[in-house]
Amino acid sequence: MDVVFMGTPRFAVPSLEALVSAHRVLGVFTQPDRPSGRGRRPAPPPVKHAAAAAGLPVYQPESLRDPAVTGTLAALRPDVICVAAYGRILPREVLGIPAHGCINVHASLLPRYRGAAPIERAILAGDEVTGVSIMRMEEGLDTGPYASQVPVPIEDLTADELADVLAAAGAEALVATLAAIATGTVSWTPQDESQATYAPKITAEDVALCPDLDVATALRRIRASSRRAPARLRVGDTCMTVAAAQASVTTLPMGSVQAGPGGLVVGFSDGGVELTVVRPAGRASMSGDAWSCGARLDDSAEWTAL
Repeated sequence: MDVVFMGTPRFAVPSLEALVSAHRVLGVFTQPDRPSGRGRRPAPPPVKHAAAAAGLPVYQPESLRDPAVTGTLAALRPDVICVAAYGRILPREVLGIPAHGCINVHASLLPRYRGAAPIERAILAGDEVTGVSIMRMEEGLDTGPYASQVPVPIEDLTADELADVLAAAGAEALVATLAAIATGTVSWTPQDESQATYAPKITAEDVALCPDLDVATALRRIRASSRRAPARLRVGDTCMTVAAAQASVTTLPMGSVQAGPGGLVVGFSDGGVELTVVRPAGRASMSGDAWSCGARLDDSAEWTAL
């Protein structure tokens, strides 16, 4: 089939690569380069790198509502438009271009977690299983029927780790769905609106750490956090981001700190959490053990929310 692909982050790359191996990709639409890093220099999104490596034409419009952009898409004459975490809502004019519609790789078992942050929301909720859905796009937000769903256990994966697993499962399911569309054997299942939930973007408040949390909730917040919405706290006089952590066998009073050669452990309402990877303000990531060895905290040190 002749395909146009739309996607932006690393999650979308496996789907693009799978399409390149199985279909003719006419072009790739991705978000414009955005400022990144300390220097705030424009950086291309991961999908742009993947498209360039495959020798594919890349389009980076600011809006899909521009008639010139719609005209470009229509001129490509795709059989189907495949979307994976593109980051923009497709307007009606775009949805109507391909003969077989627009197909989206969504990182949840729809209708649960429609919206921008399904992976993080599943982790925060303490779900044991999430998954990926291959759905036909409509004007509503992730409301269309799905052709395929693949369950994936969450276990103790971080949001980034879970995204990689879901991306691989989604790429495989997307290719299988296109094969069914090509042969006329695809079956679409309407979503049960009564079971719909939404997954808005994660904010710093969603992953905030404070001493009165229980250990399980704190660990879920850390696993769901990111550089955009980091899990942060203050140990003594040092503000830091917690990049990785695990439950500790050490039991500490709420708000207390144990820092030394044995690691960096902070007390929550029902136990301790070892901060295994931290990023002190203005410094690079390091192990909690390395930070604690040089921290010079006294026995009365405490940690607090930010």
